[in-house]
Amino acid sequence: MVKNSFISIISQEENKGSVEFQVFSFTNKIRKLTSHLELHKKDYLSQRGLRKILGKRQRLLAYLSKKNRVRYKELIDQLDIREIKTR
Repeated sequence: MVKNSFISIISQEENKGSVEFQVFSFTNKIRKLTSHLELHKKDYLSQRGLRKILGKRQRLLAYLSKKNRVRYKELIDQLDIREIKTR
């Protein structure tokens, strides 16, 4: 139920330019594409799209982790995604 409360918080803000909203929407797209690819294993165009979205989300998360570590940690916990690897 944590995700539902987070979704309502984001939709109330309607700040579609915020990093949190963008990561949230990319995460939804990633989950949809992943379930699609489980059925259609040879859909290589969708695989390419998934990799592109994953890269965009990774760059946004890297930016957020540099700028505001607290907001980054909250977002990672609420969306239930792994932390990015740092070099």
